[in-house]
Amino acid sequence: MKLYDSIGPNPRVVRMALAEKGMSIDTVTVDLMGAENRQAGYLAKVPTGGLPALELDDGTVIAEITVIAEYLEDLEPNPAIIGTTAAERAETRMWTRRIDLAIAEPMTTSFRAAEGRALFAPRMTLVSGEAAAELKAIAQEKLLWLDKLMQGRTWVCGDRHTLADLLLLAFVEFGTSVGQPLPAAATWLPEWHKRAAARPSATA
Repeated sequence: MKLYDSIGPNPRVVRMALAEKGMSIDTVTVDLMGAENRQAGYLAKVPTGGLPALELDDGTVIAEITVIAEYLEDLEPNPAIIGTTAAERAETRMWTRRIDLAIAEPMTTSFRAAEGRALFAPRMTLVSGEAAAELKAIAQEKLLWLDKLMQGRTWVCGDRHTLADLLLLAFVEFGTSVGQPLPAAATWLPEWHKRAAARPSATA
């Protein structure tokens, strides 16, 4: 098994998942800044050009971070980052999807169209600068929405540290690094962040 790794929040989610499970696999670093993931060799493996990707021993390539995490969970069920029961797995998948669509997506789309425009404009179609500002506002709004819903919980899924927390940590810290910090009014998120960032896997 081989992980195609790079900079950015998406590969970090998978690295953290591997760390949480105590798994070590071969890694190939792909030059995202140099657009190596947009070259024919990588596109033959991952048509979207997305990172990371997991290549299995038989040559099968699995992409998309939540799918890779599910595969890792199937290989190594313990410790669970998705769940040990149908109800737990459903809860983790629900919150992971909500965080992905409501926070990660507008945050990254707006970054690409604003601060990252010079890098990404030659590679993909981008929204306008005005739309980027609106998407940043949506991400902030959804962070506050999540903050309110999470009051009284230790982790996104209550007392279970899961893939939803890994995803949220990667994108909260990515957002902070590109001028989209946690909203000043947030109260649960800063305390949650201290807990999440203190886990050994956070350094992956």
